[in-house]
Amino acid sequence: MTIAGMLLVNQPGSWGAIYPPLEHAEWHGWTPTDLIFPFFLFIVGITTWISLESRRARGASEGDLVRQILKRGLIIIALGLLLNMFPYEKIERFTQLRYTGVLQRIGLAYMFGALIAFRTNLKQQIVASGILLIGYQVLMTIVPVPGKFGLPGGLFLHTRDQHLAAWVDRAVMGGHLWSGSHTWDPEGLLSTIPAIGTVILGVIAGRWINSKQPLPERIAGLFAAGCIAMVAGLMWNWSFPINKSLWTSSYVLFTAGMGAATLATCMWIIDQYRVTWWTKPLAIYGMNPIIAFWGSGAMARLIYSVIKVPCGGETKVALQRCVYDTAYVSWLPPKLASLAFAVTFVLVWLGILWILYRKRIFLKV
Repeated sequence: MTIAGMLLVNQPGSWGAIYPPLEHAEWHGWTPTDLIFPFFLFIVGITTWISLESRRARGASEGDLVRQILKRGLIIIALGLLLNMFPYEKIERFTQLRYTGVLQRIGLAYMFGALIAFRTNLKQQIVASGILLIGYQVLMTIVPVPGKFGLPGGLFLHTRDQHLAAWVDRAVMGGHLWSGSHTWDPEGLLSTIPAIGTVILGVIAGRWINSKQPLPERIAGLFAAGCIAMVAGLMWNWSFPINKSLWTSSYVLFTAGMGAATLATCMWIIDQYRVTWWTKPLAIYGMNPIIAFWGSGAMARLIYSVIKVPCGGETKVALQRCVYDTAYVSWLPPKLASLAFAVTFVLVWLGILWILYRKRIFLKV
Protein backbone atom coordinates (compact mmCIF):
# COMPACT_ATOMS: atom_id res chain seq x y z
CA MET A 1 0.00 0.00 0.00
CA THR A 2 2.86 2.34 0.82
CA ILE A 3 4.57 1.85 -2.55
CA ALA A 4 1.32 2.23 -4.52
CA GLY A 5 0.48 5.33 -2.49
CA MET A 6 3.92 6.77 -3.20
CA LEU A 7 3.35 6.45 -6.95
CA LEU A 8 -0.17 7.87 -6.65
CA VAL A 9 0.89 11.11 -4.95
CA ASN A 10 4.11 11.55 -6.93
CA GLN A 11 2.56 11.48 -10.42
CA PRO A 12 -0.60 13.61 -10.62
CA GLY A 13 -1.88 14.75 -13.96
CA SER A 14 -1.30 18.35 -12.91
CA TRP A 15 0.39 19.70 -9.79
CA GLY A 16 -2.04 22.61 -9.95
CA ALA A 17 -5.12 20.39 -9.55
CA ILE A 18 -4.80 18.01 -6.61
CA TYR A 19 -7.31 16.98 -3.95
CA PRO A 20 -6.07 18.19 -0.51
CA PRO A 21 -5.47 14.69 1.00
CA LEU A 22 -3.07 13.95 -1.89
CA GLU A 23 -0.95 17.04 -1.22
CA HIS A 24 1.73 17.49 1.43
CA ALA A 25 0.98 19.86 4.29
CA GLU A 26 2.00 23.42 3.48
CA TRP A 27 4.59 23.34 6.30
CA HIS A 28 3.60 22.34 9.86
CA GLY A 29 0.90 19.69 10.15
CA TRP A 30 0.20 16.59 8.13
CA THR A 31 -1.98 15.03 5.45
CA PRO A 32 -2.36 11.34 4.42
CA THR A 33 0.37 12.00 1.85
CA ASP A 34 2.80 12.89 4.65
CA LEU A 35 2.38 9.39 6.08
CA ILE A 36 3.77 7.54 3.05
CA PHE A 37 7.52 8.13 3.43
CA PRO A 38 7.66 7.46 7.20
CA PHE A 39 5.51 4.35 6.71
CA PHE A 40 8.15 3.07 4.31
CA LEU A 41 10.99 3.70 6.79
CA PHE A 42 8.93 2.13 9.57
CA ILE A 43 8.46 -1.00 7.43
CA VAL A 44 12.20 -0.96 6.65
CA GLY A 45 12.81 -1.20 10.39
CA ILE A 46 10.38 -4.11 10.78
CA THR A 47 11.89 -6.10 7.91
CA THR A 48 15.42 -5.26 9.08
CA TRP A 49 14.84 -7.00 12.40
CA ILE A 50 13.13 -10.01 10.81
CA SER A 51 15.95 -10.29 8.24
CA LEU A 52 18.69 -10.05 10.88
CA GLU A 53 17.05 -12.73 13.00
CA SER A 54 16.55 -14.97 9.97
CA ARG A 55 20.19 -14.68 8.91
CA ARG A 56 21.40 -15.29 12.45
CA ALA A 57 19.29 -18.45 12.57
CA ARG A 58 20.99 -19.62 9.36
CA GLY A 59 24.40 -19.21 10.97
CA ALA A 60 25.56 -15.86 9.54
CA SER A 61 28.49 -14.33 11.42
CA GLU A 62 28.56 -10.78 12.78
CA GLY A 63 30.93 -9.79 9.99
CA ASP A 64 28.54 -11.19 7.38
CA LEU A 65 25.64 -9.21 8.82
CA VAL A 66 27.60 -5.94 8.95
CA ARG A 67 28.80 -6.36 5.38
CA GLN A 68 25.27 -7.07 4.21
CA ILE A 69 23.93 -3.97 5.97
CA LEU A 70 26.62 -1.71 4.48
CA LYS A 71 26.25 -3.22 1.02
CA ARG A 72 22.47 -2.77 0.99
CA GLY A 73 22.64 0.78 2.28
CA LEU A 74 25.30 1.87 -0.22
CA ILE A 75 23.45 0.29 -3.16
CA ILE A 76 20.24 2.13 -2.22
CA ILE A 77 22.16 5.42 -1.95
CA ALA A 78 23.81 4.81 -5.33
CA LEU A 79 20.42 4.10 -6.92
CA GLY A 80 19.16 7.39 -5.52
CA LEU A 81 22.08 9.31 -7.02
CA LEU A 82 21.57 7.57 -10.38
CA LEU A 83 17.89 8.55 -10.33
CA ASN A 84 18.82 12.17 -9.58
CA MET A 85 21.14 12.12 -12.64
CA PHE A 86 18.58 10.51 -14.95
CA PRO A 87 18.10 10.86 -17.94
CA TYR A 88 21.80 11.74 -18.28
CA GLU A 89 21.29 13.82 -21.43
CA LYS A 90 22.64 17.08 -19.97
CA ILE A 91 25.95 17.77 -18.27
CA GLU A 92 24.00 19.83 -15.70
CA ARG A 93 22.63 16.56 -14.34
CA PHE A 94 26.14 15.86 -13.06
CA THR A 95 27.57 19.31 -12.27
CA GLN A 96 24.40 20.38 -10.40
CA LEU A 97 23.58 16.95 -9.00
CA ARG A 98 21.34 16.90 -5.96
CA TYR A 99 23.16 14.77 -3.39
CA THR A 100 20.14 13.95 -1.25
CA GLY A 101 16.79 12.33 -2.04
CA VAL A 102 14.26 9.75 -0.93
CA LEU A 103 16.42 6.71 -1.71
CA GLN A 104 19.50 8.33 -0.18
CA ARG A 105 17.59 8.93 3.05
CA ILE A 106 16.28 5.36 3.02
CA GLY A 107 19.82 4.02 2.51
CA LEU A 108 21.34 6.12 5.30
CA ALA A 109 18.50 5.56 7.76
CA TYR A 110 18.57 1.82 7.04
CA MET A 111 22.34 1.53 7.51
CA PHE A 112 22.50 3.40 10.80
CA GLY A 113 19.24 1.94 12.10
CA ALA A 114 20.30 -1.62 11.25
CA LEU A 115 23.77 -1.19 12.77
CA ILE A 116 22.22 0.13 15.99
CA ALA A 117 19.66 -2.70 16.06
CA PHE A 118 22.35 -5.24 15.30
CA ARG A 119 24.26 -4.66 18.53
CA THR A 120 21.55 -3.59 20.99
CA ASN A 121 18.78 -5.15 23.03
CA LEU A 122 15.22 -3.83 23.31
CA LYS A 123 15.96 -1.45 26.18
CA GLN A 124 18.99 -0.02 24.40
CA GLN A 125 16.97 0.45 21.19
CA ILE A 126 14.32 2.41 23.09
CA VAL A 127 17.06 4.56 24.66
CA ALA A 128 18.74 5.07 21.26
CA SER A 129 15.51 6.25 19.65
CA GLY A 130 14.90 8.61 22.59
CA ILE A 131 18.39 10.09 22.30
CA LEU A 132 17.97 10.65 18.56
CA LEU A 133 14.56 12.31 18.88
CA ILE A 134 15.25 14.43 21.95
CA GLY A 135 18.73 15.32 20.71
CA TYR A 136 17.30 16.47 17.39
CA GLN A 137 14.80 18.73 19.13
CA VAL A 138 17.60 20.26 21.19
CA LEU A 139 19.62 20.90 18.03
CA MET A 140 16.71 22.43 16.14
CA THR A 141 15.21 24.55 18.93
CA ILE A 142 18.00 25.53 21.34
CA VAL A 143 21.23 25.68 19.31
CA PRO A 144 21.66 29.14 17.72
CA VAL A 145 21.51 29.36 13.93
CA PRO A 146 24.77 30.90 12.61
CA GLY A 147 24.24 34.40 11.29
CA LYS A 148 21.06 34.94 13.32
CA PHE A 149 22.59 37.04 16.12
CA GLY A 150 22.80 34.09 18.51
CA LEU A 151 19.04 33.52 18.48
CA PRO A 152 17.91 29.92 19.15
CA GLY A 153 16.79 27.85 16.17
CA GLY A 154 13.32 27.34 17.58
CA LEU A 155 12.45 30.90 16.54
CA PHE A 156 12.93 29.98 12.87
CA LEU A 157 11.02 26.69 12.63
CA HIS A 158 8.15 28.45 10.87
CA THR A 159 10.49 29.41 7.98
CA ARG A 160 11.59 27.13 5.17
CA ASP A 161 15.24 28.12 4.88
CA GLN A 162 16.30 29.98 8.02
CA HIS A 163 16.38 27.09 10.50
CA LEU A 164 19.48 25.12 11.51
CA ALA A 165 18.82 22.16 9.18
CA ALA A 166 18.70 24.46 6.13
CA TRP A 167 21.90 26.19 7.23
CA VAL A 168 23.69 22.82 7.57
CA ASP A 169 22.53 21.71 4.12
CA ARG A 170 23.76 24.92 2.49
CA ALA A 171 27.04 24.82 4.38
CA VAL A 172 27.81 21.18 3.51
CA MET A 173 26.23 20.73 0.07
CA GLY A 174 26.29 24.23 -1.36
CA GLY A 175 24.20 24.37 -4.52
CA HIS A 176 23.57 20.62 -4.67
CA LEU A 177 20.16 20.90 -3.05
CA TRP A 178 16.55 20.24 -4.00
CA SER A 179 15.72 22.05 -7.23
CA GLY A 180 12.41 23.21 -5.77
CA SER A 181 14.19 25.70 -3.52
CA HIS A 182 18.02 25.62 -3.79
CA THR A 183 18.09 27.02 -0.21
CA TRP A 184 16.86 24.02 1.81
CA ASP A 185 16.28 20.32 1.23
CA PRO A 186 13.32 18.20 2.42
CA GLU A 187 15.66 15.18 2.64
CA GLY A 188 18.57 17.09 4.12
CA LEU A 189 21.42 15.92 6.31
CA LEU A 190 20.34 17.02 9.79
CA SER A 191 16.74 15.82 9.36
CA THR A 192 18.04 12.35 8.49
CA ILE A 193 18.97 11.92 12.18
CA PRO A 194 15.35 11.53 13.37
CA ALA A 195 14.60 9.42 10.26
CA ILE A 196 16.99 6.87 11.78
CA GLY A 197 14.68 6.98 14.78
CA THR A 198 11.76 6.01 12.54
CA VAL A 199 13.69 2.90 11.45
CA ILE A 200 14.55 1.98 15.04
CA LEU A 201 10.90 2.29 16.08
CA GLY A 202 10.14 -0.08 13.21
CA VAL A 203 12.79 -2.47 14.55
CA ILE A 204 11.08 -2.41 17.95
CA ALA A 205 7.75 -3.19 16.26
CA GLY A 206 9.44 -5.96 14.28
CA ARG A 207 10.69 -7.57 17.49
CA TRP A 208 7.13 -7.72 18.79
CA ILE A 209 5.62 -8.94 15.50
CA ASN A 210 8.28 -11.65 15.26
CA SER A 211 7.85 -12.79 18.86
CA LYS A 212 6.32 -16.07 20.00
CA GLN A 213 3.21 -14.46 21.46
CA PRO A 214 -0.18 -15.61 20.11
CA LEU A 215 -1.31 -13.66 17.05
CA PRO A 216 -4.23 -11.85 18.80
CA GLU A 217 -1.85 -10.61 21.52
CA ARG A 218 0.64 -9.36 18.95
CA ILE A 219 -2.12 -7.53 17.08
CA ALA A 220 -3.55 -5.99 20.24
CA GLY A 221 -0.11 -4.99 21.53
CA LEU A 222 0.88 -3.39 18.23
CA PHE A 223 -2.40 -1.51 18.00
CA ALA A 224 -2.20 -0.28 21.60
CA ALA A 225 1.41 0.85 21.23
CA GLY A 226 0.52 2.62 17.98
CA CYS A 227 -2.35 4.53 19.56
CA ILE A 228 -0.19 5.58 22.53
CA ALA A 229 2.57 6.75 20.17
CA MET A 230 0.08 8.75 18.10
CA VAL A 231 -1.24 10.55 21.18
CA ALA A 232 2.31 11.18 22.43
CA GLY A 233 3.28 12.57 19.03
CA LEU A 234 0.29 14.91 19.01
CA MET A 235 1.23 16.12 22.49
CA TRP A 236 4.87 16.58 21.43
CA ASN A 237 3.52 18.68 18.56
CA TRP A 238 2.77 21.44 21.09
CA SER A 239 6.49 22.11 21.62
CA PHE A 240 8.02 20.74 18.39
CA PRO A 241 5.47 20.89 15.55
CA ILE A 242 4.70 17.91 13.33
CA ASN A 243 6.54 18.67 10.10
CA LYS A 244 7.56 16.25 7.35
CA SER A 245 10.15 18.49 5.68
CA LEU A 246 11.95 18.93 9.01
CA TRP A 247 11.16 15.31 10.03
CA THR A 248 10.51 16.59 13.54
CA SER A 249 10.55 14.28 16.54
CA SER A 250 6.80 14.67 17.04
CA TYR A 251 6.34 13.67 13.38
CA VAL A 252 8.47 10.54 13.94
CA LEU A 253 6.48 9.41 16.95
CA PHE A 254 3.08 10.25 15.45
CA THR A 255 3.72 8.57 12.09
CA ALA A 256 5.32 5.49 13.67
CA GLY A 257 2.22 5.19 15.85
CA MET A 258 -0.02 5.56 12.84
CA GLY A 259 2.08 2.97 10.99
CA ALA A 260 1.82 0.50 13.87
CA ALA A 261 -1.96 0.94 14.17
CA THR A 262 -2.40 0.59 10.40
CA LEU A 263 -0.26 -2.55 10.28
CA ALA A 264 -2.12 -4.03 13.25
CA THR A 265 -5.39 -3.43 11.42
CA CYS A 266 -4.02 -5.17 8.32
CA MET A 267 -2.81 -8.12 10.42
CA TRP A 268 -6.22 -8.35 12.08
CA ILE A 269 -8.03 -8.45 8.71
CA ILE A 270 -5.51 -10.54 6.76
CA ASP A 271 -3.79 -12.85 9.24
CA GLN A 272 -6.48 -13.40 11.83
CA TYR A 273 -9.66 -13.36 9.74
CA ARG A 274 -8.03 -14.41 6.44
CA VAL A 275 -9.79 -11.77 4.33
CA THR A 276 -7.17 -11.79 1.58
CA TRP A 277 -9.08 -11.39 -1.71
CA TRP A 278 -7.96 -7.75 -2.05
CA THR A 279 -4.28 -8.15 -1.15
CA LYS A 280 -2.67 -9.67 -4.25
CA PRO A 281 -2.01 -6.40 -6.16
CA LEU A 282 -0.54 -4.81 -3.04
CA ALA A 283 1.68 -7.84 -2.40
CA ILE A 284 2.95 -7.57 -5.98
CA TYR A 285 3.88 -3.92 -5.35
CA GLY A 286 5.63 -4.94 -2.14
CA MET A 287 7.73 -7.64 -3.81
CA ASN A 288 9.56 -5.16 -6.04
CA PRO A 289 9.65 -1.82 -4.19
CA ILE A 290 12.98 -0.63 -5.63
CA ILE A 291 11.96 -1.33 -9.22
CA ALA A 292 8.59 0.33 -8.59
CA PHE A 293 10.10 3.49 -7.12
CA TRP A 294 13.17 3.83 -9.36
CA GLY A 295 11.40 2.76 -12.54
CA SER A 296 8.37 4.98 -11.98
CA GLY A 297 10.61 7.95 -11.19
CA ALA A 298 12.63 7.41 -14.36
CA MET A 299 9.47 6.96 -16.45
CA ALA A 300 7.98 10.15 -15.01
CA ARG A 301 11.04 12.18 -15.99
CA LEU A 302 10.86 10.80 -19.51
CA ILE A 303 7.17 11.44 -20.11
CA TYR A 304 6.98 14.76 -18.22
CA SER A 305 9.97 16.47 -19.84
CA VAL A 306 12.14 14.42 -22.21
CA ILE A 307 9.82 12.72 -24.73
CA LYS A 308 8.09 15.31 -26.93
CA VAL A 309 5.30 14.58 -29.39
CA PRO A 310 3.10 16.63 -31.74
CA CYS A 311 -0.28 17.16 -30.07
CA GLY A 312 -3.28 19.44 -30.39
CA GLY A 313 -1.78 21.56 -33.12
CA GLU A 314 1.52 22.02 -31.27
CA THR A 315 4.70 20.52 -32.67
CA LYS A 316 6.45 19.62 -29.43
CA VAL A 317 4.54 18.80 -26.28
CA ALA A 318 5.59 16.56 -23.38
CA LEU A 319 4.10 13.10 -23.80
CA GLN A 320 2.48 13.30 -20.37
CA ARG A 321 0.76 16.59 -21.17
CA CYS A 322 -0.53 15.23 -24.49
CA VAL A 323 -1.99 12.11 -22.86
CA TYR A 324 -3.36 14.07 -19.92
CA ASP A 325 -5.05 16.76 -22.03
CA THR A 326 -6.42 14.33 -24.59
CA ALA A 327 -7.56 11.43 -22.42
CA TYR A 328 -8.54 13.15 -19.17
CA VAL A 329 -8.88 16.94 -19.23
CA SER A 330 -11.08 16.80 -22.33
CA TRP A 331 -14.01 15.36 -20.35
CA LEU A 332 -13.26 15.45 -16.60
CA PRO A 333 -13.11 18.30 -14.04
CA PRO A 334 -9.49 19.38 -13.33
CA LYS A 335 -8.92 17.64 -9.97
CA LEU A 336 -10.70 14.46 -11.02
CA ALA A 337 -8.73 14.42 -14.29
CA SER A 338 -5.48 14.80 -12.34
CA LEU A 339 -6.44 11.95 -9.98
CA ALA A 340 -7.53 9.73 -12.87
CA PHE A 341 -4.13 10.18 -14.53
CA ALA A 342 -2.36 9.29 -11.26
CA VAL A 343 -4.53 6.17 -10.80
CA THR A 344 -3.74 5.14 -14.38
CA PHE A 345 -0.03 5.55 -13.66
CA VAL A 346 -0.38 3.29 -10.61
CA LEU A 347 -2.25 0.67 -12.66
CA VAL A 348 0.32 0.77 -15.48
CA TRP A 349 3.03 0.01 -12.95
CA LEU A 350 0.93 -2.71 -11.40
CA GLY A 351 0.85 -4.33 -14.84
CA ILE A 352 4.64 -4.02 -15.20
CA LEU A 353 5.25 -5.45 -11.73
CA TRP A 354 2.70 -8.22 -12.32
CA ILE A 355 4.67 -9.38 -15.37
CA LEU A 356 7.89 -9.37 -13.33
CA TYR A 357 6.11 -11.22 -10.52
CA ARG A 358 4.89 -13.97 -12.86
CA LYS A 359 8.39 -14.34 -14.30
CA ARG A 360 9.82 -14.43 -10.73
CA ILE A 361 12.01 -11.39 -11.39
CA PHE A 362 12.71 -9.49 -8.18
CA LEU A 363 15.37 -6.84 -7.53
CA LYS A 364 16.90 -7.50 -4.14
CA VAL A 365 19.73 -5.45 -2.62
